[in-house]
Amino acid sequence: MIGQLVLGLSLLVGLHEFGHFAFAKLFKIKVTKFYIFFDFLFPLPNVLNFSLLKKKVGDTEYGIGWFPLGGYVAIHGMVDETQDADALAGPPQPDEFRSKPAWQRLLVMLGGIIMNIITGVAIFTALTFMYG
Repeated sequence: MIGQLVLGLSLLVGLHEFGHFAFAKLFKIKVTKFYIFFDFLFPLPNVLNFSLLKKKVGDTEYGIGWFPLGGYVAIHGMVDETQDADALAGPPQPDEFRSKPAWQRLLVMLGGIIMNIITGVAIFTALTFMYG
């Protein structure tokens, strides 16, 4: 029973994060990490950093973290609490999130929600066809 819960949530988290990932790639924004589960002790990004499985393909490291809560996509140039002022001192590079127009940044941020809606409609449609 617990395995089904973890598998179901992993699938939903993966699809949600894929929404962010897909829009970032569409707009040629560098994605450094795509993880199901956290590879650190959430919410402390520098504590217990390791993953159960990881593989680097191009510029992106894909992996499964050890802390089974959520997941994340690390997008280059997206300002968060793990960056210091020096990382943002220079001008934005073309492959950075912060260099893109507002409408592209908005779509990257909404990508997860858009994917959640698509997933919900797909599940509802499948159940309707299966059970009437």
